[in-house]
Amino acid sequence: MVSITVKPRGTKPSKRFPLTVDLPSAAPTVSDLKAAIAAKVKLNANRQRLTTADKKVLDDDAKTLKELGVADGDSLEIKDLGPQISWRTVFLTEYFGPLFIHPAFYFGSKLIYRREFEHSKMQKVALGLILGHYLKRELETIFVHRFSSATMPVFNVFKNSGHYWGLSGLLIAAPLYGPWNGASALAGSTRASDNWIYGWAGVWLFGQISNLITHLNLRSLRPPGTRTRAIPRGYGFDLVSCPNYFFETIVWVAFTFLTLDWASAIFTAVAVAQMYVWALKKHSRYRKEFGKDYPRRKAMFPFLA
Repeated sequence: MVSITVKPRGTKPSKRFPLTVDLPSAAPTVSDLKAAIAAKVKLNANRQRLTTADKKVLDDDAKTLKELGVADGDSLEIKDLGPQISWRTVFLTEYFGPLFIHPAFYFGSKLIYRREFEHSKMQKVALGLILGHYLKRELETIFVHRFSSATMPVFNVFKNSGHYWGLSGLLIAAPLYGPWNGASALAGSTRASDNWIYGWAGVWLFGQISNLITHLNLRSLRPPGTRTRAIPRGYGFDLVSCPNYFFETIVWVAFTFLTLDWASAIFTAVAVAQMYVWALKKHSRYRKEFGKDYPRRKAMFPFLA
């Protein structure tokens, strides 16, 4: 039997903690401990964040307490993370925004802009690319992605949706489908050229296919229901730690050149900056986790950074 004392994090008084949990197993896992706490104080395991005295987070439920340096009689701190929602639900909600907003502006353009006009080929192709991008993301969320954590704080669904519904949805759609980008307005311009439109659409398709390949590669490294991580290798990974972000950058750069629209450029700049921040964090984590075994490569941009 292993006995663990669980104390509240910080100095705020708690009616439920401290408490002592006795685990009958000789080698209990983090999951066993969380289940025992949940049984005693009715605190869902997904809401529990356990840390050791030296602030090490016990974030791998499959590992034993011994593997993480926690021994019989030790004390841990707990934080209630608040109401939770599944990662998959958050992603599906985020990506639904552009899938709804863009068709609404396109098919409702005469009502929204109060003018009769014919949509240009650029507008038609741009709508198809946006819908293709987010439909792909929805399908990847359902069939491809595996999440290291089951849930996230419920507030995140509103914060994350603001980015996709607001920036990728309203910000891009409102100016993109207006009469100033219609067929008569673009007649004879670069954006009416088939070479321009289909050339950038081809670059977009290359980025999408490459992005999907990297996601499938990452999926293959993590067995279902685990947080196992291995060094990713192969297509794109020989040059950067996060080729999925690099290829998505190609997608949005291509879309921006296709439309030559200021709103698309703003969204692309924000999205690429955010992905670069994520890439730096993942790159640092990989190097820390795998040490000297991790290959020399850049974080997101081949040969650059």
